[in-house]
Amino acid sequence: MEAIKIALFASGSGTNAGRIMEYFADNQAIKVACLLSNNPEAYALTRAREAGVETLLFDREEFFRSSRIGDYLAGKGVGLVVLAGFLWLVPPGLLRRFTVINIHPALLPAYGGKNMYGRYVHEAVIRHGESFSGITIHYVNEKYDEGEIIFQARCRVEPGDTPDSLAERIHQLEYRHYPEVIEQVADSLRRKLDLA
Repeated sequence: MEAIKIALFASGSGTNAGRIMEYFADNQAIKVACLLSNNPEAYALTRAREAGVETLLFDREEFFRSSRIGDYLAGKGVGLVVLAGFLWLVPPGLLRRFTVINIHPALLPAYGGKNMYGRYVHEAVIRHGESFSGITIHYVNEKYDEGEIIFQARCRVEPGDTPDSLAERIHQLEYRHYPEVIEQVADSLRRKLDLA
């Protein structure tokens, strides 16, 4: 049985990417093949190198106006693209070639869309007096945070919460659930390939 290969995309510190690489490190059926970033300062690149995962840095021109990224992923045999703190909209050409999933730190469709990421989301949730927040794992389409929802998990917004304290609970949900959902999606892709 050939492994399903995952490509991670990350723009920042890469805590989720690190957890995913750790989760699949000894998995024979699902392998993290590479980590790609649009940010040369992203600590995610360091995490990948330390885990022995190949990295690729790219710029806006390469991502949006060339086939370089898609061709690179195809050359690696990638079957699933996983966004782990990656902030650019994925261009249609990549969406046609690959299954792409993302994680969002709120209960979509609330608090999604352009410029709604990280701390901005938690500030908005607290400002609006929400009782709950959480995570949404979803397929990626051509609009920010509007793809089909795969999984959600929630946590309570406590009285006196700050964006940082809420973010900590959200991170725990991400670290727990994202690798498991990636595994489920990858297994589903494998079944489709086996039937093809």
